Order: sequence, then structure tokens, then C-alpha cells
Amino acid sequence: MSTDRHPASADHPATPGPQAATDPDPAQPQDGRAAADADTDTGAEPAGPEGSVPGDPAAAEPDEGEAAEPQAAAAEAPDAGEGGAGEAGAAQPVLSEAEAELAAQKIERERIARRKAERQGPVEAGAKLSGRAADLLAAVRAVESGEKPSPAYFDEAPAAPRKPAPAPAAPARARPAPAVPAAPSAAGVEDVRAVLARGGAPEALAGPAATALGEGAAEQLADDPWRLLAVAGVRPTQADGFARALLGAEAGPGDERRAAALVGWLLEQAALKGHTALEAPTLESALAQYGVPDPAESLEQAIGEGTVLVFHEPLGPPVAEGEEQPVRVLVGLEGYALAEESLADGLARLANTFTDPADWEKAASAAGVGAELVRASSGHGLVTHTGGEAARAEPRALLAAARDLGLRVCLAAHAPTPGAVTVAGLLAGTEGPGRDADGQFAVDLLVVLDAPQLDVETAAALVESVPDGARLVLSGDPGVLGSAGPGRVFGDVLAARSCPQVVSRTPDPGPIGELVSGIGVGELNQVDAPGKEVVIVPVRDAGEAVHRAVQLVAESVPRAFGIPADAVQVITPGHGGSAGTRALNAALKERLNPGPGRFGGFDPGDRVVHVPSPGRATAARVVSADARGLHLDAAGAPVVVPKEQVEAQVRHGWAVTAHQAVGARWPAVVVVLPGDAAQALSRDWVYTAFGRAERHLSVVHGVDQALPRAVAEVLPKPRTTRLTGLLQALVAAAREQPE
Repeated sequence: MSTDRHPASADHPATPGPQAATDPDPAQPQDGRAAADADTDTGAEPAGPEGSVPGDPAAAEPDEGEAAEPQAAAAEAPDAGEGGAGEAGAAQPVLSEAEAELAAQKIERERIARRKAERQGPVEAGAKLSGRAADLLAAVRAVESGEKPSPAYFDEAPAAPRKPAPAPAAPARARPAPAVPAAPSAAGVEDVRAVLARGGAPEALAGPAATALGEGAAEQLADDPWRLLAVAGVRPTQADGFARALLGAEAGPGDERRAAALVGWLLEQAALKGHTALEAPTLESALAQYGVPDPAESLEQAIGEGTVLVFHEPLGPPVAEGEEQPVRVLVGLEGYALAEESLADGLARLANTFTDPADWEKAASAAGVGAELVRASSGHGLVTHTGGEAARAEPRALLAAARDLGLRVCLAAHAPTPGAVTVAGLLAGTEGPGRDADGQFAVDLLVVLDAPQLDVETAAALVESVPDGARLVLSGDPGVLGSAGPGRVFGDVLAARSCPQVVSRTPDPGPIGELVSGIGVGELNQVDAPGKEVVIVPVRDAGEAVHRAVQLVAESVPRAFGIPADAVQVITPGHGGSAGTRALNAALKERLNPGPGRFGGFDPGDRVVHVPSPGRATAARVVSADARGLHLDAAGAPVVVPKEQVEAQVRHGWAVTAHQAVGARWPAVVVVLPGDAAQALSRDWVYTAFGRAERHLSVVHGVDQALPRAVAEVLPKPRTTRLTGLLQALVAAAREQPE
């Protein structure tokens, strides 16, 4: 970046790579408060004192892609390359290798026949194993059929009893959007409140606990106090305190009920970080950190009771006949496991049921930049497309070509986008083409932008709704932050290489495009910005960062570029701290729309973010409020947020996090990087934040060397998922079937 230094910051060296640049309208910086520890994009609010149960429903930030680190760091504990869940069943009789192989083959034949009939049974990874792995697989299936009790089959690694396979049914149809849980009865809430009071827990948790646990919630809590972990925001130390108050000396660290609840809680925490499963050694290590005396036995018991499921995934290429296939043992919750299997089945169905290839060469020639994507889509039911912001023109060219050919088309995106419906609105039926008599989308071609934002459950619901013979194109930029929910759908589909992959050659234009493209490959380059498209504003502390950000939004950018303040978006790594979204929004509101906050902290004209569910953050503006709730205008669509949900779902939106900004773009963006945010930076965070700007990017820079280091060295955190293996198994099975 070609830049000048701010005169007041000459004693603070600029970050190597991008040079410091002149503020469009420089002003003297003012000293601010010392930077405080921020809760960044990777975390929620800090937990309260041990033994206390949080009662504030807004304490956990539901809009981020990752949650606060559990004390056991379950999702990031080092993988134990060997071992498993102990030797609980080593002395028990097991099937011989021949018997196991015959049993596995018989069940496999039945499974294949059933899948041909209904196309909906889940595919288990490792179905073609031999030796020890085959023994484990056969043992699991013997438990499924009820032939043997599960404890007899646990040896080196836990093998979970799966639920019996359903009887053959009609082909799977689209499932409706997840239903909102029924509100608990007033009597049920009162009963839960009484149990909570006996255990010294805040009575404010009565409603959430009654909703989370459903019918008989009070009895469940009285019998098993650790069930309180099902309530969002409750941590194990707090559930332990509640259990001791109810059970006394009976509540020990080795209690089976505690271990089972911890297994489920750890997997839920891992899901908040994007994982759909965890490796068994990782989960055992986490249980040990929470004081469980025998983690392997506890995990065994949870698997045996069906609390969680276990999967064996082959490692490396297939081995020769008679050799043992290395596997990794994964443990997951049933909901995410079924969603991942359903998604794999749906993607394979679209790829394999497409029987109407067409000659679109004439349309491809007319499509220009989208020609390659048009050709790929003409002959395949499933196609992936990757590229930056400029590459989004290629799916639009495909849609235009398909529409001219008389096909029913639909474009869906993660965030509100001109000419597109939102994925959430499409699934809910409030946007898009609607559904046919079978409950599937009335489309011949569905193009999904922002595919990296698809979590596994949303993707499964979406794919299940695409009819046989239709075309599905998943398009997105692999460099942006991943989905807020569990799964790595787009990355897994790309890794499986189970369908044509079109890589865009359209570069993002201008200095901002050049800068972001370099970040994508790990380089923070200097770019020539003669029109001050990219500006670096060095700051010394968080207080100065807030001051300069407000000045840029309210004065400098509008005056220098003619971009109104309402079209300038501030992005920062976290919600807390002296330069987090809360501090920035308070300062920006005071400058841009001062008021008493008479509508639950909001005034007409306030820019806000509406978060109706985790991972969905929609920009809106406050219109008014009445007895029904807070009235918002979301890109022209009226939204009413009930009064009791305003605190949890609405926050000011002049400043947002990168997770909230992904999928959207603004004419100008101010990225604020206070010194206390250095640990939150990563390549995908910087790539996402900087890439939200169309015409102008200002970087309020206080992290020194942390920025180029993050771009060069801090890669996205890996997610443990099963989709790649499931897709590869389906592709291999399809190739082996006779014509």
C-alpha cells in the first residue's frame, strides 16, 4: 500500500508489508483508556465465578462462528494417534474373524438392497474393512440387531450400538424447517423453578431449562442434576455445584450421570467450534481434564447407552486383502451424524440421478466469463464453483443462460443480496419459488452463493429439498471464515472431489482486490492506492482506536469519498474490550444517532444487527416499537422482534464482527484492530474483514507485527467432520455397481 504516516504516530513503526497511510481527513489523535481484554470473535462472554449459574441469556454471544473455549479445550486437544477407550471388554468373548466377516457381508448386502429401495439409509464409513476393523464393525452391527449386549464388544476402541435401521420406506422427501420448541407450561416452569431453588441455582434458568429438557423437566433435574448442562451457558463447575446441593455426598466426580452429561456437553461445545464429531482419544482427554476417574469406561458407557454414536473412518488408501485397514474412531451426537449422512446421500443422489445432459455450447459462448461454469452445469447435477467477489458474476451468467433455455432457476445467498433469496427464507418458504406437491423446490437449477457459510444441518435441509434430476451449483470463496454452525460443508465437498469443480479466473479488481488476493495466499503486500482506496491509520491504544474509527465514519470517509456514514461499516474482532463492538457502537450511536434508547436501548434510526438464530445476522434499522415489539426495516422487509426477545436478538450494528459481516459488502469499511485483538487474528479473519470493502478500506492499526504474522502463519482452525469420507465412500460404491 502506498501511504504516508500519520504525523502524530511517527514514533510507532508501521507494520512491515502495508505501509501506514494518510487518513483521508487527518485529525490529531486523542489519548484513550488502556486496552482491556476483549472477548473476540472466537468467544462468548467470560463465564461467571465457579459454582454460579449464569442467568443472563445474552451472556453468550450466539452470533459467532465459535464459542468460548471449554476448560477442557475438547475441540483442540492434541489428537492421540493411538489407543482408544481402554480395555473394558478385552476378556469378553468376541466373534472370530470369519464369523465377523460373514456377519458384516450379510448385513452389508441387506444395507445395499435397502438403500437401492429407499435411497435414505445412512452410509457408514469403513464398510469395506477387514481384519480387526472388520471385527469392530461386525460387533457394532451385532449390537444393532440385538444379537449381543454392547459391553461384550468394547476392546481397543469404543464401538457404539447404532439404532436399528428403519424399515424400507418411500424415498426421502424434503423436511420442513426446524420447528420452534413448544413453550413449556406455566406449571412445568414453576416445578423446575422449585428444583432450581433447592439446588441454589438462579430461578431465571427455569424457563430455559424447561424448554431444553421438555416434558418432565423438573423430575429429570431432580433425578439427574447434571442435566442442567443442557441449558445454554451453564458450565460443568456450575452443574457440579447444583448437583452437590441436591444430592450431597452422592454427587461425586465419577458419577455415571455426570460422565454421560459431560460427554454430551463436550460434543455440543465442539459443535459450537464447527466440529460434527471428535476423535475418541480427544474426548477421553477432555473428560480426564474434568476429573472423570476412568474416561475410557465412561465413554464406553455413554456409547453403550446410545447417548452418542461411534464411527470408524479408514485412514489412507485401501489396503490389500488380508491386511488391516488403519481407522480413526470418531464419536458424535446423533443429530449432527444423521444430518451429515443425509447431506452426503442427498449430494450423491443429485450427482447420480442427473440423466438429462444438454448441449449448452451456444449458451456458454454467450455467457462470457461464465462459459466454463455453464458447460460444467450442462452435463452434471452437482457442480462446485470457487472464486472471489468478482467471480460472483459467473453464477449469475449461468442463471441467465439457464433462464433463456426455459429452466426454472433460483439464486440463494447467505445474506440479503440483490437478485437473490436468502437460504433461510428459501427453507422457510417465505422467499423463492415455493415447493411442489412432494415438498421439494420447484426448480431445475439452484445456485447457492456463500456456500462456505452452510452448516451441515442447513445444507442437509437444502439438498433434501432439491428434486431428482435438478442441477445444484455450490459457489463461494474458500478463503472466508467458515460457517457459524457445525460442519465444513463446502470444504468437505471440494476435498471429496466427487463432482466437477470450476475455479474462477476472474480476479478482484483494484487495490483492495490486489490486497485481499495476496492475503488469501498468506502475503500482506504493499499495494499502490493512488486514490486512497486503502488507508492505514496507526493508533497507540484502544481509546485512540475508537476515536479514530468514529472520526473516519462520521467525517473523513464521507468528506473524502462522498460515501454517506450509513454506508460505512466498522468491523472489529470481538464484542468486548475497550474497542469491541459494544464500545464502538456506543461511541458511534452517540455521534450519529444520539438518543435515550427508549425502546430497550434503541431509538428510531439506529443501525442494528438482528440475530434470530445462531449464524444468522441481518443488518436492519430501527423504525419504532409498540406492544408487539421492536419494529425493524431489514433491506425493505419489515421485521417485528417480540419485546421479550429484543435483548437476546438485537444489538447495535454500526460496528460488527467479521463473522457477522461475512456474505455482505459495503462501499466503505473501517477495520479496527486494537492491540488486545492480536490473538484473535487469523488469515481467514483478515481475508474476510478486508474483503467486505468495495471502494474504500481504512485499517485502524494497533497490532504491530501481529497482522502480517497472522496472515502468513495463522491458518483457519481445522474442523473434525465426516462428510468427505462419506462422499468418497458413496462415489466408490457407485463406481462398483454394475451398469
